[in-house]
Amino acid sequence: MTTGPEIQAAVHGGAPPNPPEFPAGAETPPRWPVWYAPVGFIGGFTVTLVVSVFVGLIAAAAGADIEGETPPGLVVVLTLLQALILCGTAVVLAARTRRPRAWHFGLRRARFWPSLGWTAAGFGAFFVFALVYQALVSPEGEQSVTEDLGADESTLALVGAGIVVIVVAPIAEEFFFRGFFYRALRTRLGIVVAATIDGVVFGLIHYTGSETLELLPVLAVLGVVFCLVYERTGTLYTAIGLHAFNNAIAYGVATDSAEVSLIVGPLMLAGCMAAPRLLHPARSPARA
Repeated sequence: MTTGPEIQAAVHGGAPPNPPEFPAGAETPPRWPVWYAPVGFIGGFTVTLVVSVFVGLIAAAAGADIEGETPPGLVVVLTLLQALILCGTAVVLAARTRRPRAWHFGLRRARFWPSLGWTAAGFGAFFVFALVYQALVSPEGEQSVTEDLGADESTLALVGAGIVVIVVAPIAEEFFFRGFFYRALRTRLGIVVAATIDGVVFGLIHYTGSETLELLPVLAVLGVVFCLVYERTGTLYTAIGLHAFNNAIAYGVATDSAEVSLIVGPLMLAGCMAAPRLLHPARSPARA
């Protein structure tokens, strides 16, 4: 049973609790310095910017027209590079403290039914907030991710963009923002403060212009929900699955085509449920 002091520590400060089903005598999770979070964020996106400029110059030298809108193929390449750079940045910084293990970032087993229940509760809470926000604000802006990725150019592009949005983005963003960024903040900060900072930053990175400004509060709250689901279940797979589920719905609406979402989305959810059992032995943290 959680006591009053434990709740107060979780809200106002103190280290995050050990993950669920943590074996007795197991090695404790690394306590990454809180400065890892801002340094990882600034460093990761700075490297991404430099690499993007370099790749753009190569593309221009090869004859690609990048004077106007960036070609969808190049956007896909840059998106994949950003995912790799962010994850790589997290791993490199984590290695300064201790040799990184998958479970350090939340990639671990957890009890199935409680995890499923908390994930559903998290989505339900976000859905209610989104409905209320829509009724009060009536945001008219929309993201242009599907157009930038060229989803409307061909069936192959529709599928490729769907994989980027529903598979690549949830894995990379959850690994960095919840598995690393949020975890580093939780070394010193409580759940509410750390989740709020994480959510605000998560919302801001999706800003692409004035047309997306009204959407940022929704995305920030979504980021907070991801943190809370991760915190409550102790496994990053729940946050990845919830992120993929949300992106699948958004992708189907944005493209006016539900086929990709109805195929890739469920496959991604099935993978998030199966991966913890297939990739992580029940007592893996004890030997990490």
